[in-house]
Parts: sequence; structure tokens; C-alpha cells
Amino acid sequence: MAGDALRCPSCGSLHSPAERFCARCGMPLVHASRGDVDEPVTAAHERARKIKPQFTEGQLVRVAGARHQAEAEFVQGILLEEGIPSMLRRSRGFDVPDMLAAGPRDVMVPASGAGAPRPVLLAAEIVGEQTPSSAVERPGRLLAGLLAAVAVVAIIAWVATESLT
Repeated sequence: MAGDALRCPSCGSLHSPAERFCARCGMPLVHASRGDVDEPVTAAHERARKIKPQFTEGQLVRVAGARHQAEAEFVQGILLEEGIPSMLRRSRGFDVPDMLAAGPRDVMVPASGAGAPRPVLLAAEIVGEQTPSSAVERPGRLLAGLLAAVAVVAIIAWVATESLT
């Protein structure tokens, strides 16, 4: 088992080959015989070590929106720190050239990790407390506002016609 044993690169504890993450600190385990575990090979390798495998399954689902590329990359970095992989997509309906960083972006995550970003983004105050059901209330408020405006215009028109007679 010594040749097959896995070791945590963070705390150094040994684990069986069936485990993938350290029970103490949550780091991905590496082979105990490997000596170069202090530094990841590349920046992409370092990002990949942060991703939790349970969040990598399924179709991409939109979990947040951003006004431009820099804001979207900021949200993507927050999600990566929590182990949630994400991808950016240009939002539909905007005719900003692809070479520019301007224009809104959608932050997409795999379906298996769709529930995990909400608490993270709420804690970072990226998204509001609003639930999708509260978005349904907006047409009702809009209708009430329009009816109030029509009533005010009708009263003004009635007062104007009464003063002429």
C-alpha cells in the first residue's frame, strides 16, 4: 500500500487509494511517491485543482449575469475559489463586437453545480435576495402604475373640461 498511498499536499497526511480529497483540509490528494507537490505545473493546473468534481456534470446553466467582461471574470473567480467551475458566454441581443470586453455576459455552470453558486454570490452581494417568484410580481406593479397614471390624466382632463363650461 505504500506505493499506492495518497498524500495530502497541504497537511501531509496519508490516505487510502480510494479517497480523492483530504478529510482534514479538503485538498485533492496526490501520490505519496511524487516529490514535486509543492507547486502546480501551470496556472491552468492550479485552477483545475480547485474544482470540486461533484460540480462538473451536466449541461451548462446560467446562474448570474455581468455588465461586462471584467465583472464576469470577477464572478468567475469567486466561484472558482469555492470549487465551482464556470464559463462565460456573451449575452444574446447585444451587437458589441466579440473582440471588445464591453457588453453583458452570462456566467454559466454545469447543472450539477447549479445550486451551489447562489449562496456564494449572495454572500459576495453579487445577486440580490430576490427569488424568481418575485419577478412575477413586477407586471402587477407595472399595471397598477399605469392605471394610476391613467386615472390622474382622466381627472386632469375632467377638471379642464369643467372649467371651460
